[in-house]
Amino acid sequence: MPHSPGVYRYYNSEGNVIYVGKAKDLFKRVHQYFVPPDRLNTKTRILVSKIADLQYSVVDTEADALLLENNLIKQYKPRYNILLKDSKTYPWICVTADPFPKVFLTRRVVKNGSRYFGPYSSVTHAKALLEFFRNTYPLRSCNYNITSDAVLRGKFRPCLDMHLGKCRGCCVGAISQEEYSAFIEEIVKLLSGGVNDIIRQYREAMQNASDALDFEAAQVYKNKIDLLQKHYAKSIITEARDINADVFSLVYEESESFGNFLRVRNGSIIQSLNLGFKSGIEEDQSTVLSTFIAEIESKFGQLSKEVIVPFLPDVSIDGVEFRIPVRGEKLALLELSAKNAHEFRFNSIKQKEHTNPDEFRTAVLEELQKALGMKELPVHMECFDNSNIQGTNPVASCVVFRNAEPSKKDYRKFKIKTVVGANDYASMKEVVNRRYSRMLQECPDDLPQLVVIDGGKGQLEFAWQALCELGIENRLTVVGLAKRLEEVIRVSDPYPLFLDRNSQALKVLQRIRDEAHRFGITFHRNLRSKAQIKSALTQIKGVGEQTEQRLLMHYGSVARIASAQESDIAKLVGPKLAKTIKTTLNEGRDI
Repeated sequence: MPHSPGVYRYYNSEGNVIYVGKAKDLFKRVHQYFVPPDRLNTKTRILVSKIADLQYSVVDTEADALLLENNLIKQYKPRYNILLKDSKTYPWICVTADPFPKVFLTRRVVKNGSRYFGPYSSVTHAKALLEFFRNTYPLRSCNYNITSDAVLRGKFRPCLDMHLGKCRGCCVGAISQEEYSAFIEEIVKLLSGGVNDIIRQYREAMQNASDALDFEAAQVYKNKIDLLQKHYAKSIITEARDINADVFSLVYEESESFGNFLRVRNGSIIQSLNLGFKSGIEEDQSTVLSTFIAEIESKFGQLSKEVIVPFLPDVSIDGVEFRIPVRGEKLALLELSAKNAHEFRFNSIKQKEHTNPDEFRTAVLEELQKALGMKELPVHMECFDNSNIQGTNPVASCVVFRNAEPSKKDYRKFKIKTVVGANDYASMKEVVNRRYSRMLQECPDDLPQLVVIDGGKGQLEFAWQALCELGIENRLTVVGLAKRLEEVIRVSDPYPLFLDRNSQALKVLQRIRDEAHRFGITFHRNLRSKAQIKSALTQIKGVGEQTEQRLLMHYGSVARIASAQESDIAKLVGPKLAKTIKTTLNEGRDI
């Protein structure tokens, strides 16, 4: 292998390309793969074990290697490379190369001399731009092949657009080619980010017309300025009007990455694009960023002289300065791009949740497994929660999730039997012991991989004692989830684990905890209601279960019984018992 910049390709035994890589020095880069296996991560070891052949191409610069790598990845789609997750085609605004150019939206780029601007990640934005141009400039919308000879021979008839003032009549020679081209050049300048220059020219023209007392022309220019400012108000960054740069941000998550690109010209964001990447092996963030940059360069053309990034890529490009801002307008641009990347990640996850729920749930469980350092995938999870008010009606709940979804038929509720008063720790130990001692008797092979305790170190410690007494502490993982800071408490670990607030791993833990709390509170509320009804009626001498049901069926509540007329109650239970009930309820005894 030569000590030169280039691109290398790995082949498997069937002759298929399985990986394409770039290098500043081909010899040193390829040598890094063929080292003792214990110096490689798991995914890279798998890649190396499948390499049967190697080929390489030498190029002049790192930038050439980056672009060649990007083209070869698109051609071969190797299994272990960073691949685009987004296969959509994006719209472009095309300005044709005709004598009287047309401006229209297209998803196909044809190399026929026409100028293309884009791509636009939002077709709505692209259509809004076209509508703005049509309302501001008298552009033709016909498909005629307009030439000087055809116009002189009167080949075309003016259409309705000309009569409505939407077109100046290119087809009948009502506007010169030079005048029409001036409109097109303004549109091209706007699409290239020159809105501030156009506004400046209009202001000068408006002032000149005003000085010449041509107030109608001045009003026309003022209307155009107002339209431009209104349309571009959201994309003009008022504090950074002299910035011309490309901005990249990346949300990196192991094998998946979500990137946002902004192109800024004279302080205006003229292009924006979100892209997702997926890698078959563990790539550095700098490598993923380089792949992102190469993809954008292939879509948008040459990069700006200044490129704003959150960290440096693993390539250098002649004529391009990579800058990591620490303050000011450029940092604000980077933060705006990062905000878009995070939003793109969130929407991608939500979309996957709906379009491919099985794959989404598996990814969530894998994330949770890695976050908690578990040996097994937590397909079966259970969560416990205690509920009582000052020690009255103490209960507990156990909810079950299978494949990250509630399995309500497996929910269990418990009345605390051996603990007196409000002792959450002892109650937790009793419930965990009862739950798993019964499971060991009835279905010992269905123990959960993960047990979540709603509470802090105290509840977790007593639950762990119960598992140790049953001898199953090594067969499952148990953690506590504290509400105050959403911290994950682990057994024998003095430091809590803080998961990313936006991670799906934390969200599934919160969801099972909240479900256990809801289930336990509902059970506790029902018990309290029954206890109140029982104390209010059944403790009155002469009122049995059937009499209680008859009264509640008729009146609906104890309060209504207390406010009812004694004669009405007597119709249901007799005058003597009616008097006793009325007297007891109205005296407000401790019942």
